[in-house]
Amino acid sequence: MSILAADLPASFVTKMQLQLGDTFPDFLKSLSEPAPVSIRLHPKKQHRYTDAPPVGWTKLGRYLAERPVFTLDPFFHAGAYYVQEASSMFLEQALSQSVDLLQPLHVLDLCAAPGGKSTHLLSLLNAESLLVSNEVIRSRAAILSENIQKWGNPIAAVTNNDPEDFQRLPGFFDVIVVDAPCSGEGLFRKDPNAMQEWSDENVLLCSKRQRRIVSDIWPSLKEQGILIYSTCTYNPEENEENLAWLAQEHDVEFLTIKIDPSWGNIAETKQDGITGYHFYPHQVKGEGFFISVIRKKETGESIRVKNSRGNFQAPTKKILEQVQSWITEPDAFAFIQRDDLIQFLPASKVQEIELLSKNLRLIMAGTFTATVKNTKIIPEHTLALSTQLNKGAFPSLALSIEDALHYLRKETLQITAEHTGFTLMCHEDIPLGWGNVLPNRINNLYPAEWRIRMSV
Repeated sequence: MSILAADLPASFVTKMQLQLGDTFPDFLKSLSEPAPVSIRLHPKKQHRYTDAPPVGWTKLGRYLAERPVFTLDPFFHAGAYYVQEASSMFLEQALSQSVDLLQPLHVLDLCAAPGGKSTHLLSLLNAESLLVSNEVIRSRAAILSENIQKWGNPIAAVTNNDPEDFQRLPGFFDVIVVDAPCSGEGLFRKDPNAMQEWSDENVLLCSKRQRRIVSDIWPSLKEQGILIYSTCTYNPEENEENLAWLAQEHDVEFLTIKIDPSWGNIAETKQDGITGYHFYPHQVKGEGFFISVIRKKETGESIRVKNSRGNFQAPTKKILEQVQSWITEPDAFAFIQRDDLIQFLPASKVQEIELLSKNLRLIMAGTFTATVKNTKIIPEHTLALSTQLNKGAFPSLALSIEDALHYLRKETLQITAEHTGFTLMCHEDIPLGWGNVLPNRINNLYPAEWRIRMSV
């Protein structure tokens, strides 16, 4: 799609000419160029894009030469990679250069749907940490939950709350990521609708909303905690001016991120003690993006996590012994049962997850493991995608690409097996989910709500 200055909102053009000066023609030209295709690999799952050109500022980011049909790739549905815009992967540098990732951390991804930054955080945090991924819109929270489950890391919890609800957890988080809803200027070449919806009034509205979000969430960040603020827009109203407002309202310190020159021209902005980083599509191989790292210097109330035995109900000993054999590190996790559903949580974070459940709308935490139905224990789909899955505990069935796509569409499988019972359905040795092999057929247990609808 070719974009001319005349196609853009006149006020936007005026602002960007002032902001970019002599490089504005290069910026305008970049909007007519194809957007780079980038993905981020899962650090613990098998994948096929290892040799693709790397995204410089993240260890697992890769550029693809062209955009494949991701919907028809079983590796995508298995959580082997996440399709994500390259510039936003700079979160890795913001986090790794500001906190000690070897320490257990409580991290909140406040505006998390559909899950790009949350799955990235899960690849960076250690096993003793806890990530809370939140989305205020319920339908988007369901998409977020699906992507977190596909990523398969058991240290995540998904919530569906307004930012002000987190004031019930004062001083709880070491790190808060606010990828704030914005006017979307950085998405113009990928999303023509963003260009059509842009206006000065919307920029002002977004700026006010962003300040409310940061103000609401601020009490839940502990003293010396890190706020990572980002947008996918260029204008100072939603970026530098919001940071200036934050510095006026609170005692903060802006942190500097070291930039490798090989990454491209990531533009550092420094004014009145404020530091941030702009990504422009004519200067880096990515879309428009802004990010800043802020340390909270002021003191405040801090909630205490009670060291109780916990109120979660444990499964019976017989069930517990069976489901413990299904994961690789059973001693590191606590199994709980709610009605007929069994799940496992990080043993070191049970009290924290209880605290979340009492104060927030908790959609999921840990890993759904099994459903108890009469005398049967039926493995849950999320277990098949978990990094904790003990593959040796189950028989498996290798699916061709054609059969894998039939499986992902939840269609009848015309294949045979030499065994019966619950079976891992795999493509190129990566689990996709479960099937129940019966003497005369295979019941496809892929979740109906997740099935792909694109024609094979």
